[in-house]
Amino acid sequence: MAINVFVPKFRTEEILAQIEECLNRGWTGLGFKTVDFENRWKEYTGNNYAHFLSSNTVGLHLAINILKKKLKWKDNDEIITTPLTFVSTNHAILYENLKPVFADVDESLCLDPESVAKHITPLTRAVMFVGVGGNTGRYPEIVSLCKKNNLKLILDAAHMSGTKLNGDHVGKDSDVIVYSFQAVKNLPTADSGMICFKEEELDAIARKQSWLGISKDTYQRFNKNESSYKWRYDVEDVGFKYHGNSIMASIGLVQLKYLEEDNARRRELAALYDRLLNDIKEVEIVKMAPNCVSSRHLYQICVNRRDEILEYFYSFGIYPGVHYIDNIEYRMYSYAEGTCPNARNKSNSLISLPLHLNLSNEDVEKVVSVLLAGLKLK
Repeated sequence: MAINVFVPKFRTEEILAQIEECLNRGWTGLGFKTVDFENRWKEYTGNNYAHFLSSNTVGLHLAINILKKKLKWKDNDEIITTPLTFVSTNHAILYENLKPVFADVDESLCLDPESVAKHITPLTRAVMFVGVGGNTGRYPEIVSLCKKNNLKLILDAAHMSGTKLNGDHVGKDSDVIVYSFQAVKNLPTADSGMICFKEEELDAIARKQSWLGISKDTYQRFNKNESSYKWRYDVEDVGFKYHGNSIMASIGLVQLKYLEEDNARRRELAALYDRLLNDIKEVEIVKMAPNCVSSRHLYQICVNRRDEILEYFYSFGIYPGVHYIDNIEYRMYSYAEGTCPNARNKSNSLISLPLHLNLSNEDVEKVVSVLLAGLKLK
């Protein structure tokens, strides 16, 4: 049987019961389940505000759109970001006619604070921090840099559902956090996300902007006590169709119940990889930051002859991943060519080893055995 990099785990019967409630009630869109999931997410993370969306990508765009309008940023103003991420992170900046300025990464694969500091200019408005694989990297230093330079901090927490730093959920000192509940994330649905602004005013704006700028969504306009529908509303801005729905929220409500348990198992598997690979000098393990209890969305290593090693894995029915191709290689970001040498070097040597809840310890041992054989160490 193939060993894939990602295989999501769903509690099917519990999820179907939640979805059946939506179908029997005749309400599958934005409404009672999305509200419930938002409240449960706030309870879980300790964030004051949370709004359920259709994806992490739309959340990143919404965050930048709202901050740009609120703070009167101009086209071609700059957001410092990482080249080592999924392209949605940086596409969201382009959507608003802002310029992604790429800073390099450190050994955690997260933004290097020294590189970020060198890229701050009079046009810099924000920093986009990506917690790759659930790692916090040197996040506290980025927070300090943003405060010192009066910059907004956007936390792309696509991999960070359940990640804790110094005992608390990471991100409360950022201006906005955007999570992903995409199909293979630690809290998988089919696709959805959550945006958590620090400020109540911006949370309220996000709710309107994610429903086309309409002053009240359909659920708010339905009077449950009188069984009447208030049809009149205002359209206050040119918004987007970005809100989540109750089917995705139903899946999320069940998955959230098991997130801590699931992340603990991921950390067990990662610890087993560590034990088996720690003394192999040909393998550089991407380590978690100190005081970080990671969601462990990824287990990443760097090796020489990466592409050859991947092909060797494939011959044994093992299918690792690569997270990520240096975004500067893509034509829309090629203006930054040569500016982030560490990101480029890591991108050319990275492998994400299989890490998911259907893996057994024996599967991990097989992955490592094939890796060592590919490296000609067995």
